[in-house]
Amino acid sequence: MQPRAIHQLRLFFIALQFFTRLPIPRWVGFDAAWLHQSARYFPAVGIVVGAVASAAYAAAQMVWPGAVAVLLSTAAGIYLTGAFHEDGFADTCDGLGGGVDKQRVLEIMTDSRIGAYGAIGIGLLLAVKCAALSGLPAPAAIASLLLAHPLSRLAATALIWKLDYVKQEGKSKPLAQRMSAAEFAIAAASVLAVLAAVAVSGAVSAVALAAGIVAAVIAAGWLARKCVRRIGGYTGDCLGAVQQLSEAAFYLGVLAFAVR
Repeated sequence: MQPRAIHQLRLFFIALQFFTRLPIPRWVGFDAAWLHQSARYFPAVGIVVGAVASAAYAAAQMVWPGAVAVLLSTAAGIYLTGAFHEDGFADTCDGLGGGVDKQRVLEIMTDSRIGAYGAIGIGLLLAVKCAALSGLPAPAAIASLLLAHPLSRLAATALIWKLDYVKQEGKSKPLAQRMSAAEFAIAAASVLAVLAAVAVSGAVSAVALAAGIVAAVIAAGWLARKCVRRIGGYTGDCLGAVQQLSEAAFYLGVLAFAVR
């Protein structure tokens, strides 16, 4: 394997280690500069998470009703990622809901305790995701899980590409340098590959796929705009919030046209 290809594989493993609980090979090593470069593989990590979640659903629905399969699939995804993005969504709800100015919003987001906005927000979000997936036929639910995870992570990656990171320090600080257009193109390519596979499978109609993508883009754009207006850019919590909200919006968009 060429050194350049090995480096790209190393960056993927670095992203996988950062965003999930999965172990990576020892030969990968670590360099702080690689963490920023690995952001291009954020959606590729979503492919792994989506594959695990969809496999959990596919296995569970052969034994239990669809609603149970959805819950077990959701639990599998949360366990795999350590609730990384769900925590970001809850913190963002608390910060935007309880803060009156930029400093206070950031202080609340940093607080490890969860408040009423965060608890209610993440509870409702998980309920919406589970309800939407439960309303889909099994093949459509599996296909939606496969695509929603990388797509929603691409939406979060777009914030890194276009917006400013507003905290001096933070867990996501190493990821927060601006991405180049080429790096974002790599991120988008992994999503397009999954989109093509899902479209060819026929499990979800083209109209439903388009509706899901449009809904995800609108949701991500709305929340990104709110973050810019309230704090001037994004934080790691904002990335998680955009991922979660756009994932839920995708399921809702697909459901609106997949079941008639």
